[in-house]
Amino acid sequence: MADPEPAAAGWDRGRRLAIDVGSVRVGVASCDPDGILATPVETVQRAKKNHAQAPDIRRIAALVDEYEAVAVIVGLPRTLRGTEGKATATVRAFARVLEGVIAPVPVLFADERFSTVTAQQSLHRSGVDTRRGRSVIDQAAAVAILQDWLERAKAAAAAADAGAAGTRGTRPGSDDAEDGQ
Repeated sequence: MADPEPAAAGWDRGRRLAIDVGSVRVGVASCDPDGILATPVETVQRAKKNHAQAPDIRRIAALVDEYEAVAVIVGLPRTLRGTEGKATATVRAFARVLEGVIAPVPVLFADERFSTVTAQQSLHRSGVDTRRGRSVIDQAAAVAILQDWLERAKAAAAAADAGAAGTRGTRPGSDDAEDGQ
């Protein structure tokens, strides 16, 4: 599994799924193939144990197939100081099982600090009663995780492209060196 930060190796087109793994539910979000907008998909009830045949793992694997996902982004809970705690170990264990089921689709991690708080605030501003809608909050948290990951991935790809464009086709001392051509 990859590190929390998106790769800067360029942007590959395709749908991504994001999951917000909780102790009771898993919020799921998806994006369009161009990675412009993350949207909620559904909330999956968590199984008691992590294994390849668990209903939650099977449902998420089915969504990976249905959406033809090119990657699954898993929200990784960290403390405010950026350290990992017990919840992080639980999420990593879930991700390892999921990765084994959906291979070769990669499972990547993204920092999910404040995703649930951000989701609750956004829903509250929209007039949604968050006290009765925990499953909606889980989906909205997955949306926040995915949207943040998409923005970081695209920024990293743009920076990599800009760096490559600045050196492409130029040679020291050539007449074209000033305009980068």
